[in-house]
Amino acid sequence: MAGFRELKSKSVVLGQTNIDTDQIIPARFLSTTERAGLGKNAFNDWRWQADGTPNPDFPFNQPHNQGRSILLAGRNFGCGSSREHAPWALTDLGLRAIVSSEIADIFRNNSLKNGLLPIVLKEEDVQALMQRPDDELTVDVAARELRSPDGRAYAFPLDGFSQTCLLEGVDELGYLLARHPEIAAYEQHL
Repeated sequence: MAGFRELKSKSVVLGQTNIDTDQIIPARFLSTTERAGLGKNAFNDWRWQADGTPNPDFPFNQPHNQGRSILLAGRNFGCGSSREHAPWALTDLGLRAIVSSEIADIFRNNSLKNGLLPIVLKEEDVQALMQRPDDELTVDVAARELRSPDGRAYAFPLDGFSQTCLLEGVDELGYLLARHPEIAAYEQHL
């Protein structure tokens, strides 16, 4: 996974509340342990019509939303079952940050372990941002801020360990492996 210090992007809006992990990646796509390719199945039942053609009303199918890497989502995003495939699918879809007023704990933890930044802001701030999806937002991981072009800065919570992993582009194991020389040196003094 690639680390990031700063992300600049316009956003895609999914204003529905209670978007659960089965809506993010339906259970029938969970038979793989490969991350690559899951993006085509993200929001599958909303993105594709019964005949397999794209649903033109779904935000990720609209041409102006292509290449956007920030999702503005309704309250209680990522609820439901624990499935690591959900952040895998979203990152494979091209997302790097999810902004909502409430993000389910298990989904939040799975996201952080997979390089997807869950940003929790006040409901009124999320609603205001949803009204301006074409604004280029800046996510500053080091400062723990989301900034809008009008100069507003929205601080978001992010623990220090998760912040370090995101900045370095590593998961928990990668973090430990990168510190192997330090660990070995410490063990020599035991």
